[in-house]
Amino acid sequence: MELQSWLPLLLQLGLMWPPRAQPEPELRIFVVPHSHMDVGWLHTVQENMQAYVTSVYNSVVEELTLEKKRRFIAVEQEYFRLWWDGVASDRQKGQVHQLVAEGRLEFVLGGQVMHDEAVTHIDDQILQLTGLIILLQTRVPVASCEADPEAKTPTLWPPDEKGMTEEEMVEWHHQLDGMSLSKLWEHSPHRARDPCPPRGVWAVMGVRGALPVQAGLCTQKDRTLLLSPGLQGCDRQFFNASLQFTNMDRVMEEVNKFTDKHGIRMKYASLGNYFRAVHAHRLSWKVRDHQDFLPYSSEIFHAWTGFYASRSGLKGLARRASALLYAGESMFTRYVLLAPHRFLDPAWGLQQLQQLRWAVSEVQHHDAITGTHAGKVGDMFVEHLSTGMQGVHKLMVSEAPGGTVGHGRCLPGTAVEPVLCVQARAWGHFAVVYNPLAWTVTTIITLTLDFPNVSITDESGRPVPAQVQSSKEMPSAYDLRMLTTIPGLSYRHYSIRPSRSSQKATGETAPFVASTQHFGPRLRRRGRQVGCHLVLVENDCYTVFLDTDTNLMHSIWERRSNRTVRVTQSFMEYHVKSDSNHDPISDNYVFTPSGRAEPAWEAVRMEIVEGPLVTEIRQYFYREVNDNEPTFAIYSWLARGPQSSDGELLCHRIEQEYRVGPLELNREAILRTSTDLNTGQVLHSDNNGYQMQRRPYRQNMWNTIARNYYPMVQMASIEDLPSRLVLLSEQAHGISSQGNGQVEVMLHRRLWNNDQWALDNNVTLNDSSVVHPVFWLLLGPRTLTSGLRQRSGLALQHRPVVMLREMNGEVGGPTQEAVTLPSSVHLQILSIPGWKYSSNHTKHLRTLQKGEHEAKADLRRVLLRLQHLYEVDQDPVLSRPVTVNLQSVLRGLGSVVSVEERSLTGTWDVSEMHRWTWSTRDPHGHRGSGTLVLTPPRVASLTPSQTPALPLRPV
Repeated sequence: MELQSWLPLLLQLGLMWPPRAQPEPELRIFVVPHSHMDVGWLHTVQENMQAYVTSVYNSVVEELTLEKKRRFIAVEQEYFRLWWDGVASDRQKGQVHQLVAEGRLEFVLGGQVMHDEAVTHIDDQILQLTGLIILLQTRVPVASCEADPEAKTPTLWPPDEKGMTEEEMVEWHHQLDGMSLSKLWEHSPHRARDPCPPRGVWAVMGVRGALPVQAGLCTQKDRTLLLSPGLQGCDRQFFNASLQFTNMDRVMEEVNKFTDKHGIRMKYASLGNYFRAVHAHRLSWKVRDHQDFLPYSSEIFHAWTGFYASRSGLKGLARRASALLYAGESMFTRYVLLAPHRFLDPAWGLQQLQQLRWAVSEVQHHDAITGTHAGKVGDMFVEHLSTGMQGVHKLMVSEAPGGTVGHGRCLPGTAVEPVLCVQARAWGHFAVVYNPLAWTVTTIITLTLDFPNVSITDESGRPVPAQVQSSKEMPSAYDLRMLTTIPGLSYRHYSIRPSRSSQKATGETAPFVASTQHFGPRLRRRGRQVGCHLVLVENDCYTVFLDTDTNLMHSIWERRSNRTVRVTQSFMEYHVKSDSNHDPISDNYVFTPSGRAEPAWEAVRMEIVEGPLVTEIRQYFYREVNDNEPTFAIYSWLARGPQSSDGELLCHRIEQEYRVGPLELNREAILRTSTDLNTGQVLHSDNNGYQMQRRPYRQNMWNTIARNYYPMVQMASIEDLPSRLVLLSEQAHGISSQGNGQVEVMLHRRLWNNDQWALDNNVTLNDSSVVHPVFWLLLGPRTLTSGLRQRSGLALQHRPVVMLREMNGEVGGPTQEAVTLPSSVHLQILSIPGWKYSSNHTKHLRTLQKGEHEAKADLRRVLLRLQHLYEVDQDPVLSRPVTVNLQSVLRGLGSVVSVEERSLTGTWDVSEMHRWTWSTRDPHGHRGSGTLVLTPPRVASLTPSQTPALPLRPV
């Protein structure tokens, strides 16, 4: 690179400050070399390793060793792990230790990937941030901050641990809206307030022939500038670190010759250097409120809201894999600490969990779960998730009572998740149903049978409430629905046998066989009167009215408020253009509709399947009147359960599964729910499954529809004064309110265009799959839904796990002692991480410096993370502080011998975490502590008489 190519850029930087009329402190430019290496985007991880990642680490380590003034920061620990374990020589490892000790090589964020911030769940973000454990186990300490998210969600990080590590956090973003400069973040006004650290807004400043530079500007007063050589997608920038550093050396040397004249000095720095320099100024910072910057738009027609729904199937698989991992962690923890391990090697079990941990962490990458990757890369993500899920399922079957062989997965399904079913074998099957939540769950589980006559009993031989009905999409199969109540972190056992003789003669109690009403196809009505002929489906909380003139939902009566709300649902599609030479187009990232959504069907057929436990409404939508197969479907369930607190969540939800696809090309499918709620087009949606954001409809001159789309990771709602409609989702989607009383969810996208770059890299979104997203609908007064929506969201995400095996004559198994937390507290994780380092990080580093060997995996250390579910004043009862008895939570795991308060990732003792304070210009004086205050007693050991208590405050 020629030196003169930098001059226009430096001139731009100089113009940012007025000429010095009087002596002022020089402008310090901190140059922070880094190389953004996507963990799967256009190429797979292995292709990237072979093509350039290995060269990046090899050449960077060598160049840093040769010249002490140089610095480098690294982010993605998946690549560092692969390089360290499979490539690095002993000499290079020694160099890395030395460079880190001297502060010349710095690891930022510490996560396995740079996760997306719009469509990932907070639990999965925390999981992938434990990638820094790899650094600790490979003798490398960690700095902090985050680089290159796909979108900004500043309210995500719980303020008790900003950035998860030692220093403070900054976001680098390779696109820019016209935002203000560095500020401190403030969390929701309903949460305990604590401003997060300053984050810059980063502009791409490139000139022809020059290396583009990301520039983050603080204030004129402190005259400190951060430059990060690299550009968007800068995966190969340090492929040849010698060339990169040599060019930068020449530029910096030339600029620094004229420091006295121009007042500009350039130097290499790590982000830690930069933060310390800014912090030393002791400036007062403006406070940014808790609202995020979504949606992001790079140009007037380029609203980056399409990736909220791109590759919907992968988004669903990623969340189901996360839920299985969550269940597998707690089940393994209880098994290892209680069982004699006669049939299971704990090291093997830990390996199965670790494989799924890595797969779930990997798919949080901002070109993975977003659906913005090439086709072969998507295949890689699915393969890794599939292998991990199969391993954890095998582990859980092995841990189940008598579970040495897993059977019972048959009939058409997906390669990753076959339909869980029971076949007519001689002895029948034995089902173990595990509840991964730390409170009692009453719910209905579904198994698919290939025979209609069945006998089902529990551990005591008693009949189980159940019903049998025809399967909704497999004519030759049957669905068995069973009512179950399972205590926290426990399992129930059921025997399922085919009935081969008269059940009257044998005295067996048969499940009820549901009856089905058929309603023939109804054409889509255009302006004709509806609502004259209604049929109803009801349980103890709702009555759903269905219009037989249209075969669509008409309204819902809710018992608590005694209010009937008009509710209709319809599949619609946005059409998009495909000629990138003439029109704005939609792609994996961008949503650019050519107009308003249009109905996507011409006829709908309906069935009502009624039984004593569940009544199911099946609505099949046909794109053309004479089509044989529906393109869309809605399967809705209303359940009847016990009238107790355990059955409250079961009663107060309308469960819906949608069938969407295959779509036609250049269509973006939505489900629009229209109500007579007076919402003023105000929508609320969650940030990463963590807190709600108010999303008012904003008129824009350009691309108004797309700019009013937001991510929905787990929850969204619309409301008026009397009532609120809550949508809970199993996975991430795009969501919007395009009209008063309306909420629409983007469920699926199929796009093709002639953009040559997309074609060359196989990133066109020609997704012809059929997806089956699941939603729960809650309707009622805001006081009711405020108390139910958090627990309902968890109940949807962490449904009981069913494991099947052939009976071979034996029935039942040992019971486990239940774990029950208060209603406002969620057991966010109960895990044996298997760490190989001391809980005292300082001691650990000293041990490593002495050259002592790493310890074996520690199977006695349990990571426990608790979360208060409710915000201050959200609920008069559930928002109160709660004290949790640790012995009760860990009941049945053995004696608690010590308790340590640690960071969210579990890797740092809070007493060793260094927190900086920042002065603010906040007119409200908002200061405070974190969302979850944990103050376990500082004791070395605990006996039952010294039961520890953990006070939890509302968030």
